[in-house]
Amino acid sequence: MATDKLDYKKAFKDLYLPPKKPVIIDVPAMNFIMVDGRGNPNEEGGDYQSAVELLYGLSYTIKMSKNGQYLPEGYFDYVVPPLEGLWWMDDRQLDLSDKDNYCWTSMIRQPEFVTDEVFEWARAEALKKKPQLDVSKARLQTIREGLCVQMMHIGPFENEPKIIAQMENYIEGHQLKNAISTVQPDGTVRRHHEIYLSDPRKSQPEKRKTVIRHPVEQY
Repeated sequence: MATDKLDYKKAFKDLYLPPKKPVIIDVPAMNFIMVDGRGNPNEEGGDYQSAVELLYGLSYTIKMSKNGQYLPEGYFDYVVPPLEGLWWMDDRQLDLSDKDNYCWTSMIRQPEFVTDEVFEWARAEALKKKPQLDVSKARLQTIREGLCVQMMHIGPFENEPKIIAQMENYIEGHQLKNAISTVQPDGTVRRHHEIYLSDPRKSQPEKRKTVIRHPVEQY
């Protein structure tokens, strides 16, 4: 087994470390553990915080399988990738100020060796350690976002509208169109996407690093 850990943020800088200006990217298929929910992500003890706890519980169970009796086929050591989120609202454009009516999918990327069998093992193991976890809410899914525009946002989440406006100007200026809410051939819906490179519980708002990604289409 290799001694070097794969750090997806460093190995795939185009996905996780874009510049502080909009760029076009073709996002490949990736595996995620995902949890769906609704409501304010800042609510103490709310569904979003429970979803994040579940995601990290499952992700670290898989990562630390190297220390137990079960070692997934093809296992390699790695750094658990950052938390990500898809955000939308029912029947209307996403309003970042109306947090109580958010719909979201919280998710963490998984290594390529994570199969349905590995995922089911992780759910059973996580439940043994923390019986309060509702592991039935998590699923393993492969998604391919395809053509997107993204950029790095440094600062509080409340400043995102300025970033989104900058991205929309770029999309319009490059003969593209916003594809949020369009449906992929596999049935998945394309969403406003955020990747959290900073832990909001530990970082100062003005220093937070968040990748903002929007799906696009060519005319």
